[in-house]
Amino acid sequence: MVPMFIADRDTLADATLLLDHFGPRAGEEARNRADAARASDNVLRFCHWRQIERLLGHLEARDVEGSIH
Repeated sequence: MVPMFIADRDTLADATLLLDHFGPRAGEEARNRADAARASDNVLRFCHWRQIERLLGHLEARDVEGSIH
C-alpha cells in the first residue's frame, strides 16, 4: 500500500468543488483537466489534477487501506 500524500489544502478544496459539481464523475473531470494541462505543457497543474484524480479514486474505494483508528 502506498500512503496517500496530499500536498496542500488547495488540493482538498479543488477535490471538494469537483465532487460538488460533478458528483460520481469528479474523477473523470480531474483526469480531463490533467490531460488539458499536459497538452498545454503545464507540469504543475498536470500534477495537481492527477493528485486530485488519485485522491478521488481513494475516496471512492470500498475497501479500507491502512490502519483504522
